[in-house]
Amino acid sequence: MSALPDCPSCGSSYTYEDRSLFVCPECGNEWSGSEPAGAAEDAVVHRDAGGNVLADGDSVTVIKDLKVKGASSALKAGTKVRQIRLVDEDHNIDCKIDGFGPMKLKSEFVKKA
Repeated sequence: MSALPDCPSCGSSYTYEDRSLFVCPECGNEWSGSEPAGAAEDAVVHRDAGGNVLADGDSVTVIKDLKVKGASSALKAGTKVRQIRLVDEDHNIDCKIDGFGPMKLKSEFVKKA
């Protein structure tokens, strides 16, 4: 009989295996046995148009004119955006652009400043 790992959340030794997941009956935590806990969050890397890695708080520059739904004008190329926040959604940058307001941008349309 193979030894099952302890729960990474609460440390309980009463874990059991359910198909490809390990389950803790005490706290209800489920995790995959093939990767360590927290590895899925570390795997996402956001890169700009030039391939540079982006991080929260970086400043970026828009590289092309972007049409914005509901706005009377487009977001012009060369617009500097400060203090970005990275999210794991369709548009992976949340930011606030001076004179334009809150926006969601794709990292493929910006370069690191």
